[in-house]
Amino acid sequence: MSGTVITLTDAGFDAQVVKAQGPVLVAFLAQWSGPCKAAEQPLAEIAAENSGRLTVGSLDIDRNPLTPPRFTVTAVPTYLLFKAGKVAGTKIGPWSKAQLVEWLRGNGI
Repeated sequence: MSGTVITLTDAGFDAQVVKAQGPVLVAFLAQWSGPCKAAEQPLAEIAAENSGRLTVGSLDIDRNPLTPPRFTVTAVPTYLLFKAGKVAGTKIGPWSKAQLVEWLRGNGI
């Protein structure tokens, strides 16, 4: 829960997300996607505003091809909220910061 967006990898996913102490918002992104690039700033702001309450991470699906199929991620951007190691919520597609914040609040963040 550092207040910055952490870079996730296939190798570290379980340790940083599934076994995390608190809730984790994971953004599955791709460098070639315009909506994914547009999500970077809102994710950084959400991470900073929720420091100590929420870990925010991003996973590049092209560099880390093993993790997306584990969670049936078939489109980018996809946002998964993990609580106690399990997916507690899913959002697919481009969402504004306000929409993501509202969704997180609806999930108790």
